[in-house]
Amino acid sequence: MEKPTIIGIAGGSGSGKTSVTRQVMEALEGHSVVLIEQDYYYKDQSHLTMDERLKTNYDHPFAFDNDLLITHINQLINRESVEIPTYNYAEHTRSEKTITVDPKEVIIVEGIFALENEQLRQMMDVKVYVDTDSDIRILRRMRRDINERGRTMDSVIDQYLSVVRPMHLQFVEPTKRHSDIIIPEGGENYVAIDLITTKIRTLIN
Repeated sequence: MEKPTIIGIAGGSGSGKTSVTRQVMEALEGHSVVLIEQDYYYKDQSHLTMDERLKTNYDHPFAFDNDLLITHINQLINRESVEIPTYNYAEHTRSEKTITVDPKEVIIVEGIFALENEQLRQMMDVKVYVDTDSDIRILRRMRRDINERGRTMDSVIDQYLSVVRPMHLQFVEPTKRHSDIIIPEGGENYVAIDLITTKIRTLIN
């Protein structure tokens, strides 16, 4: 039985990696594809007090349970179904709800640190980094957090300057060097997206 093709898609917050991922999945319609979002794998914090949970830096690699993510990908490679965790952002810990994911021909792993973990990278057949200018990323993040999450402009800016930007420069940006393909300007780069999907189809076939 053929090993599934594993694609990693990384990039900073607001880079457009979700848009790229969506377009890749649409272009692969007709093939069996599953998306694994790294955000589902924030560590369980039920053993911490709420005050301790509120101090979590979600823009640091340590916030993610990569061991569980790698275990689940190995199970999918072995054609086993997995129960993916979900996260309760209101309680700042893992939810009791899980999502059943069945094995597919293509597994897409998407997240800001999708290329940060070496063991995870070694499992990937294609590694993609979505590279977008910082001013575009902060504007996108601001629009999302204000419109969708009810946050104030000042709180978004403060978080960006104090946490998001330094973590991006220290941990996210350096993962670019591990990528096979760099996509400037995210989901609007249709030529690059076409190249990726063409490569994936070649691997599948």
